[in-house]
Amino acid sequence: MEKLSKPSSGYLDLLIELALLAGTVFAFVNGQYVVGAATTLLFFVFMGGFFIVDPNKAVVLLLFGEYKGTVKSNGFFWVNPFMIKRKISLRVRNFENKPLKVNDKIGNPVMIGTIVVWQVENTFKASFDVDDYENFVHLQTDAAVRKMAGLYPYDNFEAEQAEITLRSGVEEVNHSLEGEISDRLNHAGIKVIEARISHLAYSSEIASAMLQRQQATAIVAARQKIVEGAVGMVEMALEDLKIKNIIEFDEDKKAIMVSNLMVVLCSDKSATPVLNVGTLHQ
Repeated sequence: MEKLSKPSSGYLDLLIELALLAGTVFAFVNGQYVVGAATTLLFFVFMGGFFIVDPNKAVVLLLFGEYKGTVKSNGFFWVNPFMIKRKISLRVRNFENKPLKVNDKIGNPVMIGTIVVWQVENTFKASFDVDDYENFVHLQTDAAVRKMAGLYPYDNFEAEQAEITLRSGVEEVNHSLEGEISDRLNHAGIKVIEARISHLAYSSEIASAMLQRQQATAIVAARQKIVEGAVGMVEMALEDLKIKNIIEFDEDKKAIMVSNLMVVLCSDKSATPVLNVGTLHQ
């Protein structure tokens, strides 16, 4: 468990160091070599106790394998010179994970890249609960992406009942990804500030086929709208002709007119009219 430590100011101990240095010089000048050697040894031993803590950094203190606390205050300090001092950055960091090949909910291979913004929150866990907390962040992010991708389909072409997909449910998917990464990194004392998808695409081996499928689906949807509109227009034209009593059609002529109008309205090219200069029956 992390505990904060408040070591003594280094400036006071610096005065003691200067006094030891002066005593060393005085002893050697006056021929007191044993005293001079002792004060020299003390000078270098005490020198090892000084350290500086920069803003948004911390120092973890260990004494013969025992955790003594973490210094998070900024400044110049002195501690027992036999203590081991490990520096840890508390600054906000981010990394962009290269696209990872995973399978979505229905088994399609997709490429997902992520951006994760994080910082060390608990220095004890980051130092002693995992071997290398930076490598731990990368590996657990990959594992979280694999698990998250398996919860949603890439799109709703094959999963029509899916309310949330990787393509359309951006906010929900990012929230799910952030929660999954946070749960995994909590063991290492890491706080996840933000996690989001930066790259999303079908894997190369199926990308071409999926693009053709999407194009075909779009064409079918557009044709369906065109046909619905054309049927409405033909129906309206026949109704107006009947109400205004402009011309009477038998069933055969009505079928021919409907067929011609549907061809004109639904064709993807401009119609080329053919003028009949004879009677309607020729």
